[in-house]
Amino acid sequence: MTAKPKTALICGASGQDGAYLSRLLIEKGYNVVGTSRDAQASAFANLHSLGIAKQVTVASMSPTDFRSVLQTLQRVKPDEVYNLAGQSSVGLSFEQPVETLESIGTATLNLLEAIRFSDLPIRFYSAGSSEVFGDTDGAPANETTRFAPRSPYAVAKAAAYWQVANYREAYGLYACTGILFNHESPLRPERFVTRKIVAAACRIAAGSSEDLVLGNIEIQRDWGWAAEYVEAMWMMLQRGHPDDFVIATGETRSLRDFVAEVFSNVGLNWRDHVRTDRSLLRPTDIRYGAGDPSKAHSELGWRAHFRLADIARQMVEAERSTQPV
Repeated sequence: MTAKPKTALICGASGQDGAYLSRLLIEKGYNVVGTSRDAQASAFANLHSLGIAKQVTVASMSPTDFRSVLQTLQRVKPDEVYNLAGQSSVGLSFEQPVETLESIGTATLNLLEAIRFSDLPIRFYSAGSSEVFGDTDGAPANETTRFAPRSPYAVAKAAAYWQVANYREAYGLYACTGILFNHESPLRPERFVTRKIVAAACRIAAGSSEDLVLGNIEIQRDWGWAAEYVEAMWMMLQRGHPDDFVIATGETRSLRDFVAEVFSNVGLNWRDHVRTDRSLLRPTDIRYGAGDPSKAHSELGWRAHFRLADIARQMVEAERSTQPV
């Protein structure tokens, strides 16, 4: 007999990670249900970009509304739930701290409580963030590194992390958090700095006279490729027992390095086209972010293959392919 395909519910299927995860799970034979607060009004543009929109069943669900979450779980009866929804911009979180906490913290609690209440054997993945570590003073962060959040976004992600840990311990839920370091792709909206840089560099190379204006380009981050990182999410839910994992490349580079790589890929010297503006600095920021993915290597068998130069090249290629000739 052929085994019944698994069903995955992806909260935030319209985002970068949700789209790549949807594609991965479809390739693995899953039935994929993607949620949005209003599925009828959502464009799900990233699913269309990857050519998989017709293979994803869409459903309306508000993660901050417990009744909506519970009804969706009871109707879909998923084997796995991936919570990738919520306000995802660190910068915007300073302007919208309440929305950020509710869309991340309250939503995660609603999903956990609905899974517990439904009594379905659901495996749950929660999207964590390296922002919870704050500035580690040059030391790579692993699963035992203390949290020191420096933004409303990071505070919300820290709260969600401890909710997951509590429900796993107190109620025996199969619940995991992936603490992901920066991961980029062409599916990033332009308000994210990596896509902003790529889009501006391609316009300038095509003849635009604009300057690219950035804030602090000396910050250092562990930059990865989003399509690889969603593989780690899936791997976390296939094990015999739940646990949390840091997902990173293990290599830290500066934003200046990323800018230089991008402009090099379009045949330009970045110094001729980039200027900084202190008004773009955040109230607090992380100077140095570094991840230690050793546990993911040893226990999941997951490794990142793409590094900053690969990411810059692939994002430029994708951006240029969408520009009018």
